[in-house]
Amino acid sequence: QVQLVESGGGLAQPGGSLRLSCAASGTIASFYTMGWYRRAPGNERELVVRLTRGFSTEYADAVKGRFTIARDNAKNTVNLQMNSLKPEDTAVYYCNGGYLNGRNYWGQGTQLTVSS
Repeated sequence: QVQLVESGGGLAQPGGSLRLSCAASGTIASFYTMGWYRRAPGNERELVVRLTRGFSTEYADAVKGRFTIARDNAKNTVNLQMNSLKPEDTAVYYCNGGYLNGRNYWGQGTQLTVSS
């Protein structure tokens, strides 16, 4: 069973940048999808970005042009580069890996707070 562990969260200023990392205890090459989700206070968990193997990358409209996902199968990591951060990006960010059969794995989450 693969475990996903996020890191890199913290406090950032508006307009700043931060990179989140997701490290897997096993291989991520077999995941059909990998991505990042977030849950802001009082909101449901929502998609930030999702990579589907062999297909295009899907970004939420709110982060397009600011966030970039990078998957490294050799290192078993998935990183999220976040630029031009906004206060509304404040949330707990979760790494996700999904198999073609629908089974999903989640990390424990990492908090990002964007505030001056």
